[in-house]
Amino acid sequence: MDTLSTRSALTAWAGAALYLLAVALLIGGAPRASGTVHGAGALLAASLLVGVLRRRPLLALSLTLLGSTLVVVGVPGAAGTSLPAAYQGQFLSFLAADLVLGFLVATRARRVAVAAAAASFVVQLLVIAGFSHGDTLVVNVVIALLAAAAACTGGLLVRERGEHAAELRSQELSEAVTAERLRIARELHDMVAHSIGIIAIQAGAAGQVVRTRPTEAGEALRAIEATSRETLSGLRRTVTALRRTDPDAAAPGSGTGLAPSPGLADLDRLAAATADAGVCVEVRRGGRERPLPADVELSAFRIVQEALTNVVRHAGTGHCRVLIDYGDEELTVEVVDAGRGAPEGNGPAHGFGLVGMRERVALLSGEFSAGTRAEGGFRVTARLPLAEPDRAPLEAR
Repeated sequence: MDTLSTRSALTAWAGAALYLLAVALLIGGAPRASGTVHGAGALLAASLLVGVLRRRPLLALSLTLLGSTLVVVGVPGAAGTSLPAAYQGQFLSFLAADLVLGFLVATRARRVAVAAAAASFVVQLLVIAGFSHGDTLVVNVVIALLAAAAACTGGLLVRERGEHAAELRSQELSEAVTAERLRIARELHDMVAHSIGIIAIQAGAAGQVVRTRPTEAGEALRAIEATSRETLSGLRRTVTALRRTDPDAAAPGSGTGLAPSPGLADLDRLAAATADAGVCVEVRRGGRERPLPADVELSAFRIVQEALTNVVRHAGTGHCRVLIDYGDEELTVEVVDAGRGAPEGNGPAHGFGLVGMRERVALLSGEFSAGTRAEGGFRVTARLPLAEPDRAPLEAR
């Protein structure tokens, strides 16, 4: 890295030396050429200062002002020994300084840019005022001011575009962080709340029958153990996904990759775990069963999981029904119970679950509804669109 930096510095200084040499050759090598030729030549020679411009733009501005001034002053005819029109084109060389000035305005602090613009204006006006004749003075001054103003305006536009792009990137980053935090919150809530609810119910049941019916207490404790292990595995999977910085670090088949995210195929296991908590779950499936995109599968599973958690914790019933309808254009998920409906006040524990379900459906541009049924109980319905019904399932993240 040091060698590359040294080489870049040497290239920049070599370019500066070549620029000054080119200006000297223009002045001494073609004394009888027109002023326009000298001005255009000095303007082209300024391309040798690209390395200096990148490293030290203020020095590049100073060199271009110096070179342009030398071209105007040093070419024979500047003192009035030839026609004025022969050397008015020499002022073209100041366009190089204007370009450097535009770069300064676009990339450097405003205070530095203002100072550089003021210095450039003063030098150009003094040189033009000293070497312009009669009526051409006003014209040359106006042209010089317009060229410098155009360069500064262009630099300001580039600067504003850069600042706007940086602001957009910062906003996108903030939104991405917020979205990721919400995603993690939903995953943790949906995964942990269901398991903790089952564990709490099983622990309460075991505590009531531990002395009178030890066999049932043992079954409850085994259910607690199985649920705890499954929850711990899910937490480890989530934490591992969060800590991974290289998505390709674990090669397929290496045994170190993440377990796949749950989907609709895991509903029977979820129903069995809910039955252990005292709520019998009837799972019905309609339509043509087929693999779905991973995001739809995961969202559908988490919606059912959270809905069953609410049934276990709030409904006060021993039975509920889950309907999964595979439509051509959408997947419909419905969870219905005949319990006591929504708890009074729709407390925080219940509310966070509904918020999470609603967010999952919104991310997939679907429709969500949840509320007490007229005939009693509670219904949760989600319709998840399938943009491409027959597409292969996506990899779970």
